[in-house]
Amino acid sequence: MEVILDTNALSALVDGDEALDSQLADAPVLSVPVIALGEYRYGIRSSRHQSAYEAWLEENLPHFDLLPVVEKTTRIYAQLRHELKTLGRPIPENDLWICALAREHRLPVLSRDRHFSLVPGLEVKTW
Repeated sequence: MEVILDTNALSALVDGDEALDSQLADAPVLSVPVIALGEYRYGIRSSRHQSAYEAWLEENLPHFDLLPVVEKTTRIYAQLRHELKTLGRPIPENDLWICALAREHRLPVLSRDRHFSLVPGLEVKTW
């Protein structure tokens, strides 16, 4: 089953975290939201290994399904944000966009962030 990588999952994958293997074994396609890619690129800007991380992205990014935000995503985002506000369960803005993409594509999110579990109907995988 395809899975969406949150920023911390993408980072762990790039760093070679073997604990991810069990979650990725059944995922022939890995999807990366443009939001997570932006967060990751921002994070590596201050890394002393920036050039190595950028080289990894250059080589490996074509193997991922990059998920853009489109008009349909904005509708899902607005509905989801309203739903979470009504429930009193706000989550960080960028993660809200990732959740909207997950709903749009009907895919689970791989993340270590606990707040994803606050989103009704969202399948969350962790390692």
